[in-house]
Amino acid sequence: MEYSFRSKEELLNFIAAEVITTTEALEILGCSRQYIGQLVKDEKLIPIKRMHNASLFLRSDVAMFKRK
Repeated sequence: MEYSFRSKEELLNFIAAEVITTTEALEILGCSRQYIGQLVKDEKLIPIKRMHNASLFLRSDVAMFKRK
């Protein structure tokens, strides 16, 4: 999916609404942090950024995984 933003404000609004943390993802999925880690390892859920103790995901990717 390709995204296009006409202004910095549009980009910031998108990030605020659509980018979620590992903690928010596990709340949406109703699962454990370990399960999220396994999904990432198995490439079933792809983070947009990985950090030492957390990852960032697109809300739409998490919602799509939940529907499966």
